[in-house]
Amino acid sequence: MSEAHTIKPVDRVAARMSAVYRQWTRQTTLEQMRSDWERAYPASVPGICSSVDAGGVPAAWIGADDARSERVILFLHGGGFRMGSIASHRDLCFRIAQATGCRALSLGYRLAPEHPFPAALEDAVAAYRWLLTQGYVADQIALAGDSAGGGLAVSLMVALRERDIALPCAAALLSPWVDLTASGDSYRSRAKVDPVHQHAMVLILAKVYLAGGDGADPRASPLFADLTGLPPLLIQAGDHETILDDAVRLAQTARAAGVNAKLDVVPEMIHVFQMYADDLLEARRAISDIGGFLARHLNLALEQMP
Repeated sequence: MSEAHTIKPVDRVAARMSAVYRQWTRQTTLEQMRSDWERAYPASVPGICSSVDAGGVPAAWIGADDARSERVILFLHGGGFRMGSIASHRDLCFRIAQATGCRALSLGYRLAPEHPFPAALEDAVAAYRWLLTQGYVADQIALAGDSAGGGLAVSLMVALRERDIALPCAAALLSPWVDLTASGDSYRSRAKVDPVHQHAMVLILAKVYLAGGDGADPRASPLFADLTGLPPLLIQAGDHETILDDAVRLAQTARAAGVNAKLDVVPEMIHVFQMYADDLLEARRAISDIGGFLARHLNLALEQMP
């Protein structure tokens, strides 16, 4: 058997993504980095993708042509609050919406350094309020987000609770980044198996987003927030990612606050492995689990992925 046939699919994915990061130098512009990111995550999914102004925030409706519209997933993309977009996450957003059986509103929130904290949180709150003005009630809205978007989803729920706004019915969090102080031990224990996200890099992303703010601010790092009253959470992470402890400690903190939080750590998987559903069976299974979880809490019939 040739060497190519012995390489695990997740290792091929990791090599492909680390190659994108390795080509960047100090001279690489942020515009080029963002462009490279979008090319690394092409989307050729069918169905709807129509732009909309969500309370002053650019967004897009994404889902299958026959997706039910009386329920909605507010989707918050990852990218370290510096990269990522509706386009880069269209495939992941579509797959989650399809697995759930409804459509999603993917949010193009403002990014740093042009718009540092709390711009992204302000945009998320504005979009959620907009959904309420469109006739949705809180029980008809779920959240989903990956990495920075997963952390933003938790910050959004805390912000809504503090404003006495009814919370969404559930949230699915994929490798959530919830500790911008990067204090988790997994930055050390998983450093050799994570192909991209090393401690120094994560601290730089946090510094750019915070723009002089405190990484322990619970609005930016919801791991340190009071999570009392949050809806059920599904938290997924890969065992080979340095940010693993964010997911583990978030689940622990949420449970201590009385929140129903389910944590799934998938062996050998990397950061937001669900982005690679074309390549990884584990990603497809994880998305199916997300769909089932959200469908139950949205009171939708479970739609299995093809």
